[in-house]
Amino acid sequence: MKKQLLFGGENVYKANLHCHTTVSDGRCTPQEIKDMYTEKGYSIVAFTDHNTMQSHQHLNDDNFLAINSCEVNINQTKQQGISTYHFNLYATRPDMCDTPPLPNMDYHDTDAINQYIADRVSEGFLVCYNHPYWSMQTYEEYSKLKGCFAMEIYNYNCDVADGRRGHHGQVYDDMLRLGNKIFCVSTDDNHNGGPAYLPNQDSFGGCTYISSKSLSYEDVVAALVNGDFYASQGPQIYEISLENDILTVKCSAVQSIRVYTKGRRCYEVYGDGLTEATFKLNGNEGYIRVACVDKDNKDANSNAFWV
Repeated sequence: MKKQLLFGGENVYKANLHCHTTVSDGRCTPQEIKDMYTEKGYSIVAFTDHNTMQSHQHLNDDNFLAINSCEVNINQTKQQGISTYHFNLYATRPDMCDTPPLPNMDYHDTDAINQYIADRVSEGFLVCYNHPYWSMQTYEEYSKLKGCFAMEIYNYNCDVADGRRGHHGQVYDDMLRLGNKIFCVSTDDNHNGGPAYLPNQDSFGGCTYISSKSLSYEDVVAALVNGDFYASQGPQIYEISLENDILTVKCSAVQSIRVYTKGRRCYEVYGDGLTEATFKLNGNEGYIRVACVDKDNKDANSNAFWV
């Protein structure tokens, strides 16, 4: 029997799940962000201003959804350039408008950090772990995290504006190999204040495609909870399905379709303008996750599927 692992009939909406505005240290107002992103084909923006959450539900219409959110941080010291935890907190209901309690614990107190995550989850937030490479965090630190629903596998701002530290595929595999059934997202983390020579500054480089019954707050949150989405720098994944032991991937034109596993094995098919590939699984992969990579080395990454 064919099992649909990703998509297959639902509406698909383009989202930026990490965005800063004039509410904190961004250069654009929430309205300007909406105008910019809808022009580029986005339907969803999570407004994740630093340490403050405001309702942006007045921006919603038939073609746009704002998710009430904020980004919180736990710094090792107040000195710049030292390791830090950053988490996005996504409100699962539109009536959640107040800034949640901010973290106030020692950077090295992992139990307290995990309790903070658990408390926010119990209040109705989805917690996303952000940009571990840029945050200068080690395996010893992030491997102890518990309770996050997702992590950033790619962060555009960290890639183009902060020393090419935007890719986190290895960290995602580390988390999965530890047994965490965690999802992955690609985001902009845009502040729109970077040097003018950067293409689009730090916007429109990382997105998450969400498959949802509708653009309602309730349905989009349900899709996030269920993992009905994938992370992308540009390529699109149309379908991932499994029938018996044959995995089928359909996507926009790319040059490589890869299937990563819990072990060292990585299945891969190459081809110019490749739009579909099949792979025979042997049943001991542990988990699989798909990456579709185009000629410019931009990729789309699925969440992990446990087999």
